[in-house]
Amino acid sequence: MKQITFEIPGQPQGKARARTVRMKNGFSHSYIPEKTVNYESAIVLAFLAVAGSDHIPVDYELAMTIDAFYQIPPSKPKKKQALMRDNLIRPTTKPDADNLAKLVCDACNKIAYTDDTRIVDLRIRKWYTDRCPRIKITIKDASSIEALG
Repeated sequence: MKQITFEIPGQPQGKARARTVRMKNGFSHSYIPEKTVNYESAIVLAFLAVAGSDHIPVDYELAMTIDAFYQIPPSKPKKKQALMRDNLIRPTTKPDADNLAKLVCDACNKIAYTDDTRIVDLRIRKWYTDRCPRIKITIKDASSIEALG
């Protein structure tokens, strides 16, 4: 895998915490919310659409960039919208960057790479956009990244 870039349309989502419920028999049952499961599936499908269904998960060091694009709120004043469009104001809304990364990294696990420990360089950025909200994910071989001294 030299570099693969793919997008998932829709509002960016983060990994929701597992829910635990107590059953009538006294046992507990934990589950991941359906919204998270569906979003992870969308990520997998988008990856496979670009990489091909015959993609073999790689087992070397990778770099990942996650760009989350949020719709510019129409309720904001025109001046603020212009600043958002010029990236002078960036989103500080949910989901948190770490929850977004967790969802993407977990979704790609065993699909794009053998394990998410293979990711040695991770970058998460949030932007506003006039286009539809989405996340854009780029995964590439980390050997092309310049080392810090």
